[in-house]
Amino acid sequence: MITPEQCRAARGLLDWTQQELAANAKISNQTVRNFEHRSSELRDSTAQLLRMLFEANGVVFIDENGGGPGVRLEKPVKSGD
Repeated sequence: MITPEQCRAARGLLDWTQQELAANAKISNQTVRNFEHRSSELRDSTAQLLRMLFEANGVVFIDENGGGPGVRLEKPVKSGD
């Protein structure tokens, strides 16, 4: 669904702190911190919420394809195309 590494990378792409992610997702800072440091797992519903939030802000999740899972920003759509 979403790995701690993808979470950290997605935050980096959006230039969000852990606190900003927590505020946008309406979850605790500790939840984000623990997940990213692999201290605890996320509930499936929370992982899905984070992924949807990132995707709504232009993050594309890349599934495991032999090189490991990742993230990137979607290509902006040019107006008038």
